Amino acid sequence: MIGYLIEQELGNRLPFEKPLASLLTMIEVDPDDPAFDIPTKPIGPEYTAVDAERLHAERGWTFKRDGDGLRRVVPSPAPLRIFEHRPIRWLLERGAVVTCAGGGGIPTAYGPNRQLAGVDAVIDKDHASGLLARDIDADMLIMATDVPAVYFGFGTEAAQAIAQASPDALLPEHKHEFSEGSMLPKVIAACDFARATGRVAAIGALADIDAMLAGTAGTRVSTESEGMRFASAPGAPYVRR
Repeated sequence: MIGYLIEQELGNRLPFEKPLASLLTMIEVDPDDPAFDIPTKPIGPEYTAVDAERLHAERGWTFKRDGDGLRRVVPSPAPLRIFEHRPIRWLLERGAVVTCAGGGGIPTAYGPNRQLAGVDAVIDKDHASGLLARDIDADMLIMATDVPAVYFGFGTEAAQAIAQASPDALLPEHKHEFSEGSMLPKVIAACDFARATGRVAAIGALADIDAMLAGTAGTRVSTESEGMRFASAPGAPYVRR
């Protein structure tokens, strides 16, 4: 549904001759991934304690508190392979704009007799995007979000925006600086892409995509960077230097 909406809007803005495609994207995960023992990703609506207890008994679902209610949580295993990476690349080579890996893709795993089946899980969208970028030999990985950069001390008066950094400068030494459910997956995906390809990954605001491509906005992660450079002084507004 989201792919349809994106394709419709792109069709309204791009030349009629520009080919567009939205693909359901199956992604392989390891059924023995330790993540299956620790469900963390909330999905679906809120439930009352009574309904959650009933569903746990009937279906074996796991629930965690979210606000005033309870929500089902499912595992978030690491993506191993994107089955459609070849048709995605084929479409890109022919000039198409491709919408794919929506929601992190469809998690699948091989069972007995090498039979592929869907699994109850949610793949992190940033890790799926990083894997896709590597599979299709992308020139650059951009992760657009609702903040202009990656920050140290985000949300505090001492917050500092990172202009550029090497993967080694960001992780694992400063892993504690980033929120597990928000910025950390993006930072890990950026570092993995930069290390695997030697190319640049960028994280920043959706409105700054053109500037991120030009290297004048967002946080750039690259193996060619030395250490870390901040875009602003502690507590100052984001200013790229």
